[in-house]
Amino acid sequence: MKSSISTKIKKRENANDIFITPVDLAKKQIDMIDYKQDDLWLDPFKNNGSFYNQFPTDKKDWCEILEGKDFFEYNTDVDIICSNPPYSCIDNILKKSVELKPRVISYLIGMGNLTAKRIEFMEKNGYGITKIHMCKVFKWYGMSFIIQFEKGENNIISYDRKVWR
Repeated sequence: MKSSISTKIKKRENANDIFITPVDLAKKQIDMIDYKQDDLWLDPFKNNGSFYNQFPTDKKDWCEILEGKDFFEYNTDVDIICSNPPYSCIDNILKKSVELKPRVISYLIGMGNLTAKRIEFMEKNGYGITKIHMCKVFKWYGMSFIIQFEKGENNIISYDRKVWR
């Protein structure tokens, strides 16, 4: 009997979170953000620059662990965070993101990564979901969301954490 793809992903010994975002999808995500001219943008997982190279400003910064700049060691306040983060450590990424106090956090995440617990965490830290876009990338597992959190805004979706029986 063949293993399902989700079983293979869960049982792999080494996380392989390097999935290059199509340039046009990165541009769509960037275009969803309402920004100010003097905003400092951060791409915390730059890789080939699908996001970073298309930011609408020269006032931008990046991290990329493969190039020796670890996001978890970054300590500059930014206005906008926009990227496709590794899903294997999404909780730590969200925690670090809110520590940087941006006005906007925009991530491309797998559908299964948008949980009530994570939405609640963001809400408790002052961030509400203001935009959400569902998309499918060829050869990526399942559907993905462009999810945008904004500081001081209310969620556009409702949720609960009750386990219904």
